[in-house]
Amino acid sequence: MNRKENITYMILHAVFYAVSLLPLRVLYMLSDIGFIFVYYVVRYRRKIVRKNLTTSFSDKSLKEIKHIERRFYHFLCDYFNETVKLLSISPDRLLKHIEFRNVEQIEQCFDRGQTCAAILGHYCNWEWLSATGIAFDRHNDAVMGLIYHPLYNKAFDRLFIDIRQSMGGVCIPKKDILRRLVEYRRENRMSLFGYIADQTPKWENIHLWLDFLNHDTPVFTGAERIMRKMNNAVFYVDMQRPRRGHYVCTFRLLTDRPQELEEFEITRRFFAMLEKSISTAPHTYLWTHNRWKRKRQ
Repeated sequence: MNRKENITYMILHAVFYAVSLLPLRVLYMLSDIGFIFVYYVVRYRRKIVRKNLTTSFSDKSLKEIKHIERRFYHFLCDYFNETVKLLSISPDRLLKHIEFRNVEQIEQCFDRGQTCAAILGHYCNWEWLSATGIAFDRHNDAVMGLIYHPLYNKAFDRLFIDIRQSMGGVCIPKKDILRRLVEYRRENRMSLFGYIADQTPKWENIHLWLDFLNHDTPVFTGAERIMRKMNNAVFYVDMQRPRRGHYVCTFRLLTDRPQELEEFEITRRFFAMLEKSISTAPHTYLWTHNRWKRKRQ
């Protein structure tokens, strides 16, 4: 970063850290206020959200769609404040707000020398999943991390790396992930990396279309290619929010023999499981993305 970007980063970090020191209950009060501003005043991406919800749930009435829409924007404000909280919350305190289930199966994979991958969507607070490593009883030396797309603004990019690495995980740009995984293998280090795999691929990277949320959807298959190449045990991250400020994250084994599956089977299973998760609480999915802008024709 240049000098101007570095100063911007330091100011942003100081402000976000100060906000993170507030108790969660206070941050949720700020969310209540922020919801009114974002939803009614700014109307942030309201047209895209309404279109996405209406076309995804054609069986629901306009009243039901608006109800989901308002709940989504309220959750979006919570998500932002919960993410900022990562800058200062302690691991022990965070574990009072998120429960990790089935992590012992991941450790069993490590026991037999198999690295793991977690595949997930923009559902619930995916940022809090960076704390998965603190829930392990063993293999505390395993590398925990996520693959991310660097932000254009370098100050914000560095700030979000700080947030995502606050629980001991590592952030690796997607263009570097395969090289880094090979390095960990050479060092005999176990690893668990999270792949947010419901992004919209570029035209040249579209190799598969699926029926997802009532849409003919081009889907990202790069994560599967890496998982197959590394022979990862693949876990679907089933994250639920039973109440405000509390999450339950269950790692469900999708396959521990990825190379034996047909091509794209991992991706197909992932989107089927993600759609099932979304159906239980649609307001906790990220509806602000223009996911269906690309058409097969």
